[in-house]
Formats: sequence, C-alpha cells, structure tokens
Amino acid sequence: MDKGSTKERELRALMIASQSGDAASHRRLLSELAGYLRGYFRNRLLRARRASEETEDLVQEALLAIHNRRGTYDPSELLTPWVYAIARYKLIDHLRKSQSQVSDVPLEDASEVMAADDQSANESSIDLGRLLAMLPEKVRMSIQYVKVDGLTVAEAAARCHLSESAVKINIHRGLKALSTLVSRVNIQ
Repeated sequence: MDKGSTKERELRALMIASQSGDAASHRRLLSELAGYLRGYFRNRLLRARRASEETEDLVQEALLAIHNRRGTYDPSELLTPWVYAIARYKLIDHLRKSQSQVSDVPLEDASEVMAADDQSANESSIDLGRLLAMLPEKVRMSIQYVKVDGLTVAEAAARCHLSESAVKINIHRGLKALSTLVSRVNIQ
C-alpha cells in the first residue's frame, strides 16, 4: 500500500528503523525532521508576530518529544500527521507560556510541517485538511480530536457526544478510509 510521497515513505522508514533500535536511522530521522520543523516554526512564529529566535527552542522541544514518544508512533500510519500533532502542540504550548494569543496561530494542515525544509526542496505532502473534510463529521471530529489534537478517547467522546467505543470505531474506520483516499490520490 502506498503511504504518501517519497519523502513521507523515507521518513516513515527511518522512524520504523528507529523504533527497532537503529541509532543511525534515528539520528538521520531527527536531522531531517529538524529542517522541516525549523521552517514550520519560523513561518508560524512570523504569522503570530513573534521573534524568529524562538524557532530553535521549539525545534529542540519538538525533536525531544519525537524522540521520547517514538514508541507511541503506529508504523501502519502516516508519519507526517503524527509529527504535525507534536509540532503544533509544542507551538501552542510555547505561545501560551509566553502569553501570546493562541488565536494568533492559524489552523493549518499537517502537510505544512513538511512544506518548508530549510535545507532542501521537498515534495508536496498530503493535504490532511482536504482529506479529513471528505469524511463524515463524527468520524472527522473523532480523528481530529484524538490523532491531531492529542485528546484522549474519553475527552473526544465527551466532545462528540459519543461513547468511547464509538470514537474508537470512528477512528479505525476513518483512518482506513483516509488510507484508501491517499492511495487513490497517489495512483492518479
């Protein structure tokens, strides 16, 4: 099954090798992600009218979180949305701590994490927002809350007014549907 762009597949393979204990793959993964994260954070900080000097702190925080949470990454899923969720959480947390308005941070797609590598041109990645928009609302919101925003299944269930098992089913079915949609996009 096709899992996205060439860069997505390459980074995903590095993450899987990293999870298996391959230190060289882990170092290479973090090095490659650093460039993408640097571009992502710099762009977001400028949009929030913040100093670009804060970029490196955010890159390091995100890389540390990726390192510490690599065991939670599901190898059957795309890597980009997982990295995006961590990066966006770190950015929002940073802005909250520094008393910026979270509303200054525009809601964007996971593809934007991989859209601006400071070290090399990259291929476009999947537009998560457009893909999610193709799903039924309850399914979309279940995925958004748990997989993108990082809420627990219980928190997502409360927000969606569903049972926890319904949220889990929605996520499972939604991710399967997204996988099919991604495959179709890559075939065309």
